[in-house]
Amino acid sequence: MKDSKKSMRLVRRSGFTLIEIMVVVVILGLLAALVVPRIGPQVAEAQRTTAATQIRSLEDSLEMYRMHNGFYPSTQQGLDALVTAPSTSPIPKHYQNGGYLKKVPDDPWGNPYVYRNQNGRITITSYGPDGEEGGEGVNADITNED
Repeated sequence: MKDSKKSMRLVRRSGFTLIEIMVVVVILGLLAALVVPRIGPQVAEAQRTTAATQIRSLEDSLEMYRMHNGFYPSTQQGLDALVTAPSTSPIPKHYQNGGYLKKVPDDPWGNPYVYRNQNGRITITSYGPDGEEGGEGVNADITNED
């Protein structure tokens, strides 16, 4: 009989009380309130670094395209010319089999990169987190001219 009472007590004590759970949730909430504001700026900086790295990679692919064909894709052909051979003028004569990229990435904020070819001077731009041209601080554009 004494053994069965002990085991019943063990069964009752094996779970957490509502108060214990609430204390843990409050502590986790306080920790999150202290940590999240410190991580936010680092995430924004990591996204800007990712955009700059992707732009450099696109520049490298465009340079390969130019080396094979003698010119960069036109603004109208855009970065898609790195994935599939353009069918509009200027038509590349020595387009690399399989293209120069598998896929043109979007910027870290989910927006397409803006490509311009002005008389052989190319620019690749991400409009940043606000998705609009211009901006200052964290919303500043990121470009290969930076």
